[in-house]
Amino acid sequence: MKTSFGSDNHSGVHPFVLKALAKANEGYSLSYGEDDHTLRAQTVFRSVFGEHTRMFFAFNGTGANVLCLQALTKPYHAVICARTAHISQDECGAPERFTGCKLITIDTPDGKLRPADIRPVLHGFGFQHHSQPKVISISQATELGTVYRPEEIRALADLAHSYGMYLHMDGARLANAAAYLDVSFADLTTACGVDALSFGGTKNGMLLGESVVLFDPALANDFPYIRKQCMQLFSKSRFVAAQYLAYLENGLWLENARHANKMAQYLAAGVRDLPGVTITQKVESNAVFATIPETVYKKLIEKYFFYTWDESIGEVRWMCSFNTRESHIDEFLKDLKTSLI
Repeated sequence: MKTSFGSDNHSGVHPFVLKALAKANEGYSLSYGEDDHTLRAQTVFRSVFGEHTRMFFAFNGTGANVLCLQALTKPYHAVICARTAHISQDECGAPERFTGCKLITIDTPDGKLRPADIRPVLHGFGFQHHSQPKVISISQATELGTVYRPEEIRALADLAHSYGMYLHMDGARLANAAAYLDVSFADLTTACGVDALSFGGTKNGMLLGESVVLFDPALANDFPYIRKQCMQLFSKSRFVAAQYLAYLENGLWLENARHANKMAQYLAAGVRDLPGVTITQKVESNAVFATIPETVYKKLIEKYFFYTWDESIGEVRWMCSFNTRESHIDEFLKDLKTSLI
């Protein structure tokens, strides 16, 4: 495959994770979450996020998002999110299909929701003809690579809770956000009033599997049945647990995320002053968004893989990951500069 700046999902699995998987493969183990690896992972998640945390594995990010929303809603509820949110743009309608909820999407220039954006749609409570707003869903980091500060998350949680609603966080790139802000996972979730988290690692060195993290034990009471009915219950869950243990126990998540973020900053610095290239979003995680001429795009795409984000303005997205190297970026920059001539 071409050198890819298309997605952090295009990267492979970190060697430490592969080693943990091989170790977990030895011998016999109970299934469906009764194994020692999963029980140990539960303890680790509580130490990372807080003692009231309940964690459940899912197969993928879409599954984790849908399960979180199902834990928080009834089919007559509505979920408020940015128009760019993964649950709106990239999950093929799965949240609507499996929760029955209406998605209310809000345009935002940087992918971040703010209380002022949300208040205008908080109406119709108690009106039987209206889907009842129940969840505010945010992505951290956002799909545009921007990052919520703790005070911004707390403001959204306070708004949600004041209306008897919940705050859900899609944390597919939570590691990149935490690394950028130099804070812990708990600082961006538990401490800010987040009610439910979809927590992933496959974009940051894991192989497969995501997790649903619920911060109110009452929300977890019926969750095992929701997960089973949604076909998201792993049998050999030790292999997901082993990855999370390798990921969380010795700081691998932070090492990988810091490197990916650093590579995005390196790339941004290399393109920032090039004529014909304009960075369109703040570079706060492992993504660089920029506009480039169509002729340049056509030349580069022959050698490198990356996505067009907004074809109408020539905006592209370049993603970095834990195994992106400066040499990859140097070669890309050299070809970019040549194409601009």
